[in-house]
Amino acid sequence: MVEEQGAPGARPRVSVVIPHLNQPDAARRCLDSLAAQSYPAELVEIILVDNGSNAPLDWLATAYPHVTLLHEPRPGPGHARNRGVAAAGGAVLAFIDADCRADARWIEAAVAGLGAADATGVVGGDVRIDRVAEDRLTPLEAYESIFAYRQKLYIAKRGFSGTGNLAVRRALFDRVGPFGGIDIAEDADWGMRARLAGHPARYRADMIIYHPARERFSELQAKWRRHVAHDLTRHRQKGGSDAAWFARAVAVLLSVGPHGLKILLSGRISGFSARLAGIGVLARIRWFRFRQMLSQARQDGASAAAEWNRAGS
Repeated sequence: MVEEQGAPGARPRVSVVIPHLNQPDAARRCLDSLAAQSYPAELVEIILVDNGSNAPLDWLATAYPHVTLLHEPRPGPGHARNRGVAAAGGAVLAFIDADCRADARWIEAAVAGLGAADATGVVGGDVRIDRVAEDRLTPLEAYESIFAYRQKLYIAKRGFSGTGNLAVRRALFDRVGPFGGIDIAEDADWGMRARLAGHPARYRADMIIYHPARERFSELQAKWRRHVAHDLTRHRQKGGSDAAWFARAVAVLLSVGPHGLKILLSGRISGFSARLAGIGVLARIRWFRFRQMLSQARQDGASAAAEWNRAGS
């Protein structure tokens, strides 16, 4: 049963929904961070939805007896989140990924954002890279500290938040409808539907989660192979021409210059060597994206759009 909002000024019950796939160690860190929240524990419900992991999660009931474990057989994080929402009882839904770690004030900041004067019922927060060693960034950590999760930009320009750091009033979620399946970018799709319904996301800088950087460049390639496929699908659905798609591909390649300057000037990383390493990753991935945009335009990109890494991502 979904809890009502309650009297004005009363703190709402919050349901945290976590999709999970083959990331038990990361899930433990996520759950530990949620156990350390400043928001009253009696007002927090945590639901972890396993999406077909290879190993059972028998350890969860013993180590985290307050966490509800559910299973969703259909592959895809959208389906997993929908399964969690169906079982949630809170007036507020908060979404975080299993490989993320929440700041101690994450839930408190999310609730405050939903209660702000300009609130729309949807709020997204800052996603920062969870660095292994602050004084020795890897090239991927340097790059992703700036470009991996540009929540403020997405929210300001596109009106939607990534689902890895998203809070929504339950009543609004029910009106907008569930997340989409594996064949689309479910965060962008849901956010666009909410925006069209008059509820664009608002950005909350102190609603912070930490996400580990990718360890291998191939993981970054897999991400962009999938995103290019999603973008191409939307481009064709809207009747976009091949010439317009090619122009977008060229723009991606040419963006290395101005975005390289952004790395040099960014306050999110320090040290000249880290900045140069980040620029190196930037150049490589933009070249990869350019080639993917051309190659996928020549073939069916549906398989890449539906890619769901069964080993965990």
